[in-house]
Amino acid sequence: MPRPDSLSLREARRVAIAAQGFANTAPEDASTAAAVEARHARRMIGRLGLVQIDSVNVLVRSHYLPLFSRLGPYEAVLLDRLAYGGRRRALFEYWGHEASLIPVEQQPLFRWRMARAERNEGIYGGLARFAAERRPYIDSVLAEVAARGPMGASELSEAGRGAGGWWGWSDGKQALEYLFWAGLVTTAGRRGFERLYDLPERVLPAAVLDTPTPEEAEAQRALLRIAARAHGVATERDLRDYHRLDVADARLRIAELVEAGELLPVTVEGWERIAYVTPDLRVPRKAPARALLSPFDSLIWERQRTERLFGARIRLEIYTPAHKREHGYYVLPFLMEERIAARVDLKSDRNAAALLVRAAHAEPHARPETVAPPLAAELRRLAGWLGLKRVTVCGGGDLAPALAATLQWTGADAPLTPDGPEAAGSRT
Repeated sequence: MPRPDSLSLREARRVAIAAQGFANTAPEDASTAAAVEARHARRMIGRLGLVQIDSVNVLVRSHYLPLFSRLGPYEAVLLDRLAYGGRRRALFEYWGHEASLIPVEQQPLFRWRMARAERNEGIYGGLARFAAERRPYIDSVLAEVAARGPMGASELSEAGRGAGGWWGWSDGKQALEYLFWAGLVTTAGRRGFERLYDLPERVLPAAVLDTPTPEEAEAQRALLRIAARAHGVATERDLRDYHRLDVADARLRIAELVEAGELLPVTVEGWERIAYVTPDLRVPRKAPARALLSPFDSLIWERQRTERLFGARIRLEIYTPAHKREHGYYVLPFLMEERIAARVDLKSDRNAAALLVRAAHAEPHARPETVAPPLAAELRRLAGWLGLKRVTVCGGGDLAPALAATLQWTGADAPLTPDGPEAAGSRT
């Protein structure tokens, strides 16, 4: 079948949803956490290219959610082992799309970014100034990590002052984060959510460290190939945002990929800018998705693209004063079939063993009575994964009455199987 040179908006949605791993990707028996194995998680993260890390723990830390959204309940210690399981780890931490967990074999693709950071390029201005002014101190911190690592910033013998530097970090934290940007240290593990730093040669697999460093242009092209596959269909802005490439770099590399026939331009209904697809594009006939999405899920993290695809204006309201919030504090969009159908503000009340729905809103195109049953089922599944016993609607929103009624009718207070991260001994 010939490749289309234009896509309808519905086709673009299906392509994007499938590319992000929401269509028919769960193990055959995904009813229990044990059904999802390391190979499933590795394959899914490889498909996505990276998973964004975030510290907010009002529900569960964000990086645990993308696998649940796509594969169903799994033991969260599985992700911990992939990320921090010694020299055989499958993932490493670095700046991909913000702080991210990335397949370890991609580490060479980020060495150009590390080299720029070591030259004080491409990093936050305050951190660059600190690095330029405090090089002897940074060298002493690196020497201490080499002698004593893995270690946290608080364990440095001369941690320095805090609450006055970059982001209120101590001098030691700033030094370690500069070294992390520059690839001179990496994350060996975490204590709670505190990053523990060590030398790459004591953390990363030898085969990765021995891989030759690609030229900067080739590494950037490789990252754009990953972004193109993960997007399915994407504009230039979408592609460069995935790994936060500079505009000038991305434009050059995209032009090179187009010239080589590795990216093909298409038009998408309603989009003002040209989009790009890979030559092996397949347009699914349907998108059988049903998932609660982390606010930091890669399907929706580029907000303009989310609005173009789904007609949903999604904004993170954590830092918005409570009286100005439209949908709530920690809001998960609900993906149903090919649309974002609702948004729910969720909280894990671990003392009461309850998943609290602090607000529930249907999207303008969605009918509450249609959305409530599948959303209730997904909330119950999420609660079970988190080791919580019930789902309780305790807030407002136009969807809240129908959702509360559905949960009551289906027995939301019935005990749920606790095979989620807390039952599995997760650090979350």
